[in-house]
Amino acid sequence: MSYPNSHSYRKVAIAACFGTFLEWYDFLTFATLAVVFAPLFFPSTDPNTALLASLATFGVGMVVRPIGAALFGSMGDRIGRKPVFMITIALMGIATVSVGFLPTYAQVGIWAPILLVALRLLQGLSAGGEIGGSAVYLTEHAGDEYRGFKTSFLQLMGPLGILFSTLQIAFLRSQLSPEEFQSWGWRVPFWISIALLLIAFKARMALEETPVFLELIEKGHKTESQLLNNFKDPEIRKRMLLLFLCVSSSGAILFFCVQVYTSIFLKTTVQIPAILVDQLSIYATIALLPLTIFAGWLSDRLGRKPVVLTGLILGALFILPAFHLLEALGVGVNEGSLASATAIAFTLIGLSGILALVVGPQTALLAELFPAKSRNSAATLPHNLAAGWIGGLLPFIVTWLNQQWGNSIAGLWYPTIFLAISAVIAVKYLPETRRASLKN
Repeated sequence: MSYPNSHSYRKVAIAACFGTFLEWYDFLTFATLAVVFAPLFFPSTDPNTALLASLATFGVGMVVRPIGAALFGSMGDRIGRKPVFMITIALMGIATVSVGFLPTYAQVGIWAPILLVALRLLQGLSAGGEIGGSAVYLTEHAGDEYRGFKTSFLQLMGPLGILFSTLQIAFLRSQLSPEEFQSWGWRVPFWISIALLLIAFKARMALEETPVFLELIEKGHKTESQLLNNFKDPEIRKRMLLLFLCVSSSGAILFFCVQVYTSIFLKTTVQIPAILVDQLSIYATIALLPLTIFAGWLSDRLGRKPVVLTGLILGALFILPAFHLLEALGVGVNEGSLASATAIAFTLIGLSGILALVVGPQTALLAELFPAKSRNSAATLPHNLAAGWIGGLLPFIVTWLNQQWGNSIAGLWYPTIFLAISAVIAVKYLPETRRASLKN
């Protein structure tokens, strides 16, 4: 089995990563605009109810991700990794562009939220096949050397998707009046998806099937759905559970705490102006990029397990104190304190560093845990179950718990306890995989 040379691998990585970037950009633009969607699609006399409805619609897309993972993950094991990529990118692009043309509740009544939820479901199905499957695809092209470093770049696509979306929204807010942005400006990021979709689709047309899958075909491997077989094999079943709990769920919790919920928290609970929150989020996201690559490289030197485990422990220890600090600093920001705004930026960067430790090695770890013949379905399903059911619902659950307990921070005990439990399980059961052979 021959792996691509450096030039060929870069070509594969760029094409794969750009498609995943578009998936994340499309998927997370909705989260960035959750506060805007609330009055447009879910009008209510109670702003908290409207926000919960908007966050729930975001969560719906995450909940159906496992269905997309089961469908497209099995297809990836059966017909190959590349064809699935072409389907998922087209599905996501069409659904996202359509959001930009949706009528609001004021225009068509109840049909507005119904159509929005339907398109969100399509986005979720697409993301389920893409996110996780792309990790397998890129890792199988990466070879045996420096897999953690080379595949860590895929983990940048989520932050870059948010960054590109946030920059657009910040620019639009600065150029448009609040009335103009609420009327039509929010649609622009979805319209831009048309151009991005065409670029990504063309790039993916040039992709090659992975050498690992081609070798399976050459050896006469019967291309069949491995999903049910995965649950029958006790070792694969155990590793799927470990992936779900210790890697994917924890990474999703940290991702949505750091990259999604902090923005919602600062805008709604702390009531810092949206433009300033977007700027602070941009600084934190920019810092996350080199930190993620460093964590991937570090996992090649020290191992995947110690790097991920460190992130889990730090997350369990510092999520709650960090949000208490953000709330306290928000008072100073609203009084015009530059020092408080700077402190918020550094707090967000610190949280980004914790996130990087878990997600930096994640791409390689996802593929290394499983045998080649069942890798796509075995990795994709638990990863999307985790991201969809644990991470995707986190903003909604935390906001709901806060409202139930009458405390703006109390709901964050949920991610804190989850990370602590994951860390304990990882210490005892998570295997080290950095020297695993991908062709077996």
